[in-house]
Amino acid sequence: MIASILEWLTSSATWSGDTGLGARILQHLWYSVLAVGIAAVIAVPLGLWVGHTGRAKWLVSLANSLRAVPTLGLLFAVALWLGPKIQSDLAFLIPSVVVLVILVIPPILSGVYAGVEAVDPATRDAARGMGMRGSEIVLQVEIPNAMPLILSGLRSAFLQVIATATVAAYIGLGGLGRYLVDGIKTGDYVSTAGGALVVSVLALVVDGVLAIVQRLVVSPGLTGGRSGRARRGRRNPELANSSSRAGMSGADGGVDSDAT
Repeated sequence: MIASILEWLTSSATWSGDTGLGARILQHLWYSVLAVGIAAVIAVPLGLWVGHTGRAKWLVSLANSLRAVPTLGLLFAVALWLGPKIQSDLAFLIPSVVVLVILVIPPILSGVYAGVEAVDPATRDAARGMGMRGSEIVLQVEIPNAMPLILSGLRSAFLQVIATATVAAYIGLGGLGRYLVDGIKTGDYVSTAGGALVVSVLALVVDGVLAIVQRLVVSPGLTGGRSGRARRGRRNPELANSSSRAGMSGADGGVDSDAT
C-alpha cells in the first residue's frame, strides 16, 4: 500500500492536467485563503473592539459555540438553501466558503480578543497619560502586544480550514477533497490515502510558514527569547556593567564586615 501511494504521488499523470494534484492543491489553498481572509475581516475588528472596550464578551462565547456545529451537515443545509438562488458555478463555491468562514471565525476572534484583553492595564494607562486617543492605543499599544495571540489564532484557523476544506468536494467543488470523495466512491483507496496525506502535509507546511512569519513579526521582547535578552543587554551595556560592579562591591563589602 505504501509503495502504491508513493508511486501515485510521484507519477507525472497524477500531477498533470487541470484535475491533477498541482491544480487541486492550488484550488485547496484558494478556498482556504479566501475563507480565512473573509473571516479575518469580520473577526479581527470585532475582537479588537470587544477586547478594548470590554463590552459584548458574549460574542466570543457565541462564536466558540459554533465549533460544535457539524461541518458537513451545515454545508448541506447552506448548499440547499443558497444553491437554488444562485444561477452559476458560484452555487457551489459560496456555500462552501460560508461554512468555512463560520468554522474559522472562532479561533481568530478568540485569539484577537484574548491578546488585547491580556495587555497590562498599566500600559494602557501610560498610553492615555501620554495623550493617546483610543484608536492610537489600539494601533500602537494593544495590537503590537497582542500580536503573538493574534497570529496564533490565524495559524489555528489555517490548520482547521485546510483540514476541513475537503468537505467542499461533497457538493461538487474541487480541491484535494476530490481525491477523498471520488476515491471512496470508486474504491480507489490509493488516491484516497494519497489525497489525505497531501492534505496533512499541506497543513503542516502552511503552519510552518506562518510560524516563521510569526517569529519575524512578533517582537522578541514579547516572546522572552534569547534575541530579546541579547538586544536588551546591547542597548544597556553601561547598566549591565554598573550592575556587575555593584554586585562585586557588595560582595567585597560583605567580606570586610565579616573580617571586622
